[in-house]
Amino acid sequence: MNGNQDLLQRSLQAVWHPCTQMKHHERTPLLPIARGEGAWLFDSDGKGYLDAVSSWWVNLFGHNQPAIKDAIKAQLDQLEHVMLAGFTHAPVVELSEKLSALTDLGHAFYGSDGASATEIALKMSFHYWRNHGQPHKTRFISLQNSYHGETLGALGVTDVAIFKDTYAPLICQSAQMPSPDSRLAEAGESAEAYALRCAEALEAYVAEHHAELAAFIIEPLVQGAAGMAMYHPLYLRRAREVCSRYAVHLIADEIAVGFGRTGTLFACEQAGGKVSDIADFICLSKGITGGYLPLSAVLTSDQVYQAFYHEQTGKGFLHSHSYTGNPLACSAALATLALFESSDVLGRNQQTAQQLWAAVQAYDLPLQHIRQRGMITAFEVDSGNPHFARDCYAAALRHGLLLRPIGNTVYWMPPYCLEAAEIDHLLQATKTTILETLACS
Repeated sequence: MNGNQDLLQRSLQAVWHPCTQMKHHERTPLLPIARGEGAWLFDSDGKGYLDAVSSWWVNLFGHNQPAIKDAIKAQLDQLEHVMLAGFTHAPVVELSEKLSALTDLGHAFYGSDGASATEIALKMSFHYWRNHGQPHKTRFISLQNSYHGETLGALGVTDVAIFKDTYAPLICQSAQMPSPDSRLAEAGESAEAYALRCAEALEAYVAEHHAELAAFIIEPLVQGAAGMAMYHPLYLRRAREVCSRYAVHLIADEIAVGFGRTGTLFACEQAGGKVSDIADFICLSKGITGGYLPLSAVLTSDQVYQAFYHEQTGKGFLHSHSYTGNPLACSAALATLALFESSDVLGRNQQTAQQLWAAVQAYDLPLQHIRQRGMITAFEVDSGNPHFARDCYAAALRHGLLLRPIGNTVYWMPPYCLEAAEIDHLLQATKTTILETLACS
């Protein structure tokens, strides 16, 4: 048994991999990754794979990025961790101030992952209304086909059956509003008109149930697990108006779409104005550290913060994570934000997105609903293969490309460091992969 085979066998025996039916790896081997460089991952044999999905949407500026690495190294020589209860440190203060300036939401609470951020925001909203003398506002609403994480609270506002149904007896259920996903529009109906129609349905529900509603949680502009469902920014503006009119919080889950993914630093900005003009809470994770260390944050308004500011301990937000505001993670986040400040990242992304858009439009393939929002490009492949996602993933790896289709949806969410040759490889390898997968259907 060679070194790779030994590693794979040990991994199958000792590691329970996420979002995976482990038995499937009897026929689909794990891929041992040894290192990363830029947009590429390299296996133990040295073969490269272009990371077209940013390793589950977290890696913004590529693997082995020097500035982020150097920031972590420098922080490691100073302070690796201190609990944030009763203590503070420079990286968490500086990061909180920068995020506040970018969002106009002045108070940051930290967790370690996206689901934690969702839990924090839901609990904060519920507790706010309790402290505010409205303890009956205990329910939440989200969009159909929404995804907000897989802990029990987050599953309560998630609407993806494969993640949720098994645990239904454990979950506080929520109500789901019609998704403004433009693929669901009637023939001849524009994305804007459909978004408006969905907003009207939202208002009808909120008008009837607002007395018991704490918050509406939403993935702004792109619903990731729904197959990169994209919708018109008008829906966000109307949702904000509805929530304001009926005293319901709006939680913007930008865990996947924040930090430039949709073309602006935060997706909420495309609805006009600052993040605070749309959201009472914003949840951030994934790209916040450039894909280097686990970190999440929830930012909220002074109005929410003041509802917890009291002599009574029980009125405080008594939620914690052992690694809240970890200095190493905060240093990585600060270095990530510094890269946005030091170069025109969004402008460069716009040029890359235009190239990807032009190329996919020219594909001579049976594609449907070709769509793009910033650095997220997606389309459906007209295939009758029930195993399309699995077969497409495997074929892409053979061609040096990491794709992870969602059903029949193929999407690109690559790092921001793509060079011309890498764009060409992404386009050609995707086309070859789809043709091979269709030929085997």
